[in-house]
Amino acid sequence: MADPLPPRDATDDHVARWLPVLPDLDPDTEGAVTRAMLLSRHLRRTKERSLAASGLDRHEYDTLHKLAGRGGRAAPSELAADLGLAPASVTGRLDGLERRGFVHRTPSAVDRRRIDVELTDAGRAAWREALDAVGDEEGRLLGVLSKEERKQLSDLLRRVMLVAESS
Repeated sequence: MADPLPPRDATDDHVARWLPVLPDLDPDTEGAVTRAMLLSRHLRRTKERSLAASGLDRHEYDTLHKLAGRGGRAAPSELAADLGLAPASVTGRLDGLERRGFVHRTPSAVDRRRIDVELTDAGRAAWREALDAVGDEEGRLLGVLSKEERKQLSDLLRRVMLVAESS
């Protein structure tokens, strides 16, 4: 008895539609790239929904995320570098986050001319609420793979990203 065909997804239909048009199309490359793009789009939509539900704008979440990634305390210039923004842009973001009670500014313990930004408990809670919703969806999606398969996928994607990052 022959093995049953694996389930098909929308990308299988996409590849089947393009193969007659582009006979030299590598179906595995097209399939991998298309699935990566669709997965990225799905996770971006999930993030947008979780941000809306938590009452955060994307720029607020991104700023809180970078601040949390620095242990909850950083100089505005460090946040600007992490976000790839001009310092003046970060100042505006921090003003809004401070008004909402998500961060507060304190004099630096190392340099009196500098201030540091600290994540408040409310800021950490808002960030975690949005982060957890996205993390839950990532876990749901990748939960169809075993721990070994997830590691293999991560390792394979690392190899591809190393090439992308080298150009």
